[in-house]
Amino acid sequence: MIQSCVTISLVPQAKGGPFVFWGDLAGSCAKAAELGFDAVEIFAPSAEDLDARLLQQILAQGRLKLGAMGTGAGWVLRKLRLTDPDVATRTRAVEFISAIIDFAGSFGAPTIIGSMQGRFENDVTREQAIGWLREALDKLGSRAGAFGVPLLFEPLNRFETNLVNTVEDGLELVQSLTTKNVKLLCDVFHMNIEERSISAALRLGGKQVGHLHFVDSNRRPAGDGHVDFRAVAQALTDIGYSGYASAEALPIPDSESAARQTMSSFRKFFPADLVSSAATVSG
Repeated sequence: MIQSCVTISLVPQAKGGPFVFWGDLAGSCAKAAELGFDAVEIFAPSAEDLDARLLQQILAQGRLKLGAMGTGAGWVLRKLRLTDPDVATRTRAVEFISAIIDFAGSFGAPTIIGSMQGRFENDVTREQAIGWLREALDKLGSRAGAFGVPLLFEPLNRFETNLVNTVEDGLELVQSLTTKNVKLLCDVFHMNIEERSISAALRLGGKQVGHLHFVDSNRRPAGDGHVDFRAVAQALTDIGYSGYASAEALPIPDSESAARQTMSSFRKFFPADLVSSAATVSG
């Protein structure tokens, strides 16, 4: 069944980014639980900055799950990219992500690769960058598979990368990999910029859709923009999607209000009967 999830950033340097809750892990999880979320998605400075035992206690108190973990701090704080022309930098990028895979995997959660995919520029061609990206994803996807979870790869809009912008681009990439353990993270905000039709792109992604960022066209909480979420919900039902709808949204006007708006939209667009039918389709 489709479940609700909300983002928590623990990276002060990313302030202003599209995360609903900020800074206070215990307090944010408590509020998420109070509002009825099933899980949280955490954006941390690194795996080493988290205490697994403490996180387990916090999640248990709120009857929450860890929905996913982001790796964007590798770029924000360390300027690490999987497509950097420097081999030592690419190696450090893989090591940074590997540590997060190990941490998230111990909770049964997948790891997200978004901004750390990087871009091609200067003397680096797209073919070179995609080659380095494939090499890293094969290695990291296999590592995630050891925990029984997929690695999530996120196509980003043209203003954030020139490598993989659409679901079609993402499918071409993941289907070219040796590992079959990399799925697509479909972010509605990016899709609103790059796709002709969000619902058609989701149907194209089909079983390769592994995670959804549930957010509106203006990066505000779902329902505060112009995305047709009824069409999105129907497309997810049609492909048998049974993962998370995770709010990676700006905390406008504030974190609690954004979380409440997200939950209101989740219940509106993913009512129990629709969620149940999606679970039935997925078998």
